[in-house]
Amino acid sequence: MKLTLIMAAVLTTLLVISQLYFTMAKTETQPYRVIKTEKEFEIRLYPPATMATISMDAKNYKELSSAGFKKLASYIFGGNNANKSIAMTSPVHMDINKNQSSMSFVMPADYNKESLPKPNDSSVVIETTPEEYLAAIQFSGYANDDEIKTYAGKLESALKASKIDYYGNFRFLGYNAPYQVLGRKNEIIVNVRWNRK
Repeated sequence: MKLTLIMAAVLTTLLVISQLYFTMAKTETQPYRVIKTEKEFEIRLYPPATMATISMDAKNYKELSSAGFKKLASYIFGGNNANKSIAMTSPVHMDINKNQSSMSFVMPADYNKESLPKPNDSSVVIETTPEEYLAAIQFSGYANDDEIKTYAGKLESALKASKIDYYGNFRFLGYNAPYQVLGRKNEIIVNVRWNRK
C-alpha cells in the first residue's frame, strides 16, 4: 500500500513537471497587436500570415480536428517535396461551418508562400492571409462544439452591445497540444470593420 502511494506521488509529480515544461516550452505564436481591450474581448490587428490549409466537409469540431490535423501534421513532418520538417506553431485555426470547414497551421515567420516546400497531399493548400482586424474572446480547458458555440455567442453579444460591426464566420483558435492538460488556451475570433484612424 505504501509503495503504491509513493508510486502515485512520483507519477503525479512527473505529470505536473511535464505539463509545466510543455506550458513554458517556446512555440512560435502568430503575432498580432492589441488595438482595444474590453471587459470580455479584444480587438486585434493581425499582419499577413502564411498558412497551410485543408478544407473538408466536416460539420463539427471532432471531425475537423481529427482528420484535418493528421493531414496538416503530415505536411509539416516531412510530407512535402523536400522531405523537410517544419516547426509547429500556434494557434491552429479552425473555421467550422455547415458548408465547408477548414483547418490551418500558421507557418513559421521565416517562411513565405514561395519558400515553403510543396505539399505531397494536393488537398493541403499554402496561402497568405491578408492583414485583418479581429475581435477575440478567450476560454480555457479542452474545446468542444458546445464551448465553441457558447463563446461565439458571448463574443457576438459583446460586439453588438459595443456597436462593433463584425462579418464572416466565427472561428476557433487552439493553442495547445492535445496532451497538455494544464494552462490550456482557446479563442473565438471574428473579423471586424475597424476605423484605422
